[in-house]
Amino acid sequence: MAVPKKKTSVSRKGMRHAGQHHKLYAKTVVRDATTGDLVLPHRVDPATGTYKGIKIFTSRAEKLAQKTETTEE
Repeated sequence: MAVPKKKTSVSRKGMRHAGQHHKLYAKTVVRDATTGDLVLPHRVDPATGTYKGIKIFTSRAEKLAQKTETTEE
């Protein structure tokens, strides 16, 4: 049976174990159908404020556009 000559340090053991966790938590991203941006699945697109084509909220860009339209008039 193989027996190690030296004790494995906590640091080296930690480095060996750390590589396994990065694979587990890799996030998958999908392309938004309307804008083509990369977004997380099953979440509201923050740029447009839509989820599955349904408007959920107005985005900051839209609010700023509405604000500038009202000030120009």
